[in-house]
Amino acid sequence: MTPTEPSNLPLYIILNAGSGHAETDLQRQTIEEELARAGRRFELTVVEDPGELAQVAEQAVAKARQAGGIVVAAGGDGTINTVARATLSSGCPFGVLPQGTFNYFGRTHGIPQDLAGAVRALLTAHVQPVQVGRLNDRIFLVNASVGLYPTLLEQRERDKRQYGRSRVIAFLSAIKTILGFRKQLTIRFDLGGAPETIRTTTLFVGNNALQMEQVGIETMKLALEEGRLAAVAPRSIGKLATLGLLVRGAFGQLGGSGDLIAFGFRRMTVWQRGWYGRRRVKVAIDGEVTHLAPPLEFEVIEDQLLLLVPENPVRE
Repeated sequence: MTPTEPSNLPLYIILNAGSGHAETDLQRQTIEEELARAGRRFELTVVEDPGELAQVAEQAVAKARQAGGIVVAAGGDGTINTVARATLSSGCPFGVLPQGTFNYFGRTHGIPQDLAGAVRALLTAHVQPVQVGRLNDRIFLVNASVGLYPTLLEQRERDKRQYGRSRVIAFLSAIKTILGFRKQLTIRFDLGGAPETIRTTTLFVGNNALQMEQVGIETMKLALEEGRLAAVAPRSIGKLATLGLLVRGAFGQLGGSGDLIAFGFRRMTVWQRGWYGRRRVKVAIDGEVTHLAPPLEFEVIEDQLLLLVPENPVRE
């Protein structure tokens, strides 16, 4: 298969069962019915234990390489990241069936948000290489961050489990987290010249043009389109000013704020004095919180993901 041709190659699909059995059964039925109707060869694996997702992804990639097939991730941005990590250097095309709350990766590339539509779009899709970011030894497709943002994600997941999954819950959870967050980072970063220092609550590195567009930072959308990553950090400001940034972002007006530092880059090293001697630092990568050894190295990597994108992308 060439990089631009549609294909009838077999699909090796990994479905993350994180949403509960009833919803997973419906998702599985939808996928199987659409593919059976199209006469497409496929193998669908449902992952019940999130801890087994990476191993199952590696197994699916091995099968796809042997059969000349396609690896497909069905889930949210975190699931997509894990399966993409296994697929990246394999040479296999990569498909996505978005099933998360925000689905930034799928939406950026015009993949339908309803599952049946996403499956049908996958059947006639063509391959388009897409940019991949890396933080230390982990890739990211949407964003990676340190500071307030990982804490915000942890609290959001706790609140969603208690109150339900919705964007309103996510927004209210963010307000609560900002009001209770006390840490400030004094971060030194090196872009290959003289090191610079900023004081901030969080450093956010984006790799998703749609996300930058929605919060209103058009210059960073342009940086991504030019093959760079987008660094965004609030200046050292109070909690009310930070809440103001949250509201501006919700209305797509962050680009006009003087309380924000933003710049594009291809490679950046980040560290701070408090990290010396620490074995791990909390970070967030594509919506999943983990710990990495400092210093933190952000970069655009040479390998590109061979993503299957629809012939007729859905644009919001």
